[in-house]
Amino acid sequence: MSHNDWSSFLDEMDGLTPLKQDTLPASHASKRDAATIAARRKAAETSAEAALPLLSLDHVALLRPDDMVSYKKPGVQEGVFKKLRLGKYPCDARLDLHHHSVEKARDALLNFLQGCLRRNLRAVMIVHGKGERSQPPALLKSYVSGWLPQLPEVLACHSALHQHGGSGCLYVLLRKSEQAKQDTRERLQSRQG
Repeated sequence: MSHNDWSSFLDEMDGLTPLKQDTLPASHASKRDAATIAARRKAAETSAEAALPLLSLDHVALLRPDDMVSYKKPGVQEGVFKKLRLGKYPCDARLDLHHHSVEKARDALLNFLQGCLRRNLRAVMIVHGKGERSQPPALLKSYVSGWLPQLPEVLACHSALHQHGGSGCLYVLLRKSEQAKQDTRERLQSRQG
């Protein structure tokens, strides 16, 4: 902007009264955000506790050790699911359930997934083993594969590629946290505006 343009601008602004601020001060917004985050965290923890009855220890459809597992919730895009199936998402965390009882595996799985959500992790791996030597075979694999679709935070899962553990492991895609969704919305709005 040239000196003349700046002088013209200042002349035009002469005599104007600034508007009063019509928004809350930043300190109030941050307190409200902290309260909202705490409420959401409490709701997520409560939903994990409520999920325990759903994740039954009583009955499971038994799989064979070499069965492939594949699940995706409605609304998950095919391209996203294909990328998961092909192991193209970097694994943000890994849970190994070898040598766990079914009950301990359920607790470990729920704690692991809640921790992943709190850390905004999206693609994780769960190692359940093939269960070739368990009685009945593939017992833990069957339970884990049955539990994951019941959990709202799980969008999709698929048996891993051979080099990542094959049918003894699952790639799992988790939903975005509310904070990650908000960050995405803000990023998209800044691109548009």
